[in-house]
Amino acid sequence: MKVSEAVKTRISCRSFLEKPVPETHLRKIIEIASLSPSGGNLQPWNLYVLTGKPLDDLKKKVKSRLLIQPKGLEPQYNIYPPNLKQKYAERRFKCGEDLYRKLKIKRNDRQARRNQFAKNFEFFGAPVGLFLYTDKSMGPPQWSDLGIFIQTIMLQSREMGLHTCAQEAWAIWYKLLQDYLKPPVEQMLFCGIALGYLDEKAAINQLRTEREKVENFTVFLGF
Repeated sequence: MKVSEAVKTRISCRSFLEKPVPETHLRKIIEIASLSPSGGNLQPWNLYVLTGKPLDDLKKKVKSRLLIQPKGLEPQYNIYPPNLKQKYAERRFKCGEDLYRKLKIKRNDRQARRNQFAKNFEFFGAPVGLFLYTDKSMGPPQWSDLGIFIQTIMLQSREMGLHTCAQEAWAIWYKLLQDYLKPPVEQMLFCGIALGYLDEKAAINQLRTEREKVENFTVFLGF
């Protein structure tokens, strides 16, 4: 598979098959991702990979906690800027509305929307869940390195016939994950990543978010 094909076929998969992912596949994906560039070669990523009983037990814990704490905790970082500018807010809104439209969930059906959001914490049925941590001392440049690392995981997964979904939503359960995964105290959670095989029949996986034209965000000089 060409890189361009991997990029074009990558989606945020929100419904997975139960088919297990071989450990050899996961190790290769992570090994390739470890080659991702980072400023000063800091490699500011720390990864936890769960499947089977450890993943099932975690999902049960979150499900129980959702009953008493449906919004989780305040994340350790702003998932979105507190005062999101209009053009970005419009993109986010449309993405959400398009998603619920695929599921035929009406805007005023708050319970159905909450139920769909809660599927984040089931990894959308994926057989593998990853959690990405970084050192608390890291700044914006290193967080951009994490994005490169995540993208490499996603593209290598596509080469191997797998799909993914990056989930910053997990940030609201950072305390529960601290207790469960027991990462070193100097590490903080950035996001989760669902990984597995695409459910092609699921309506939600037909969603394709719109992209801006190149001319709208690029300036060419000297051409």
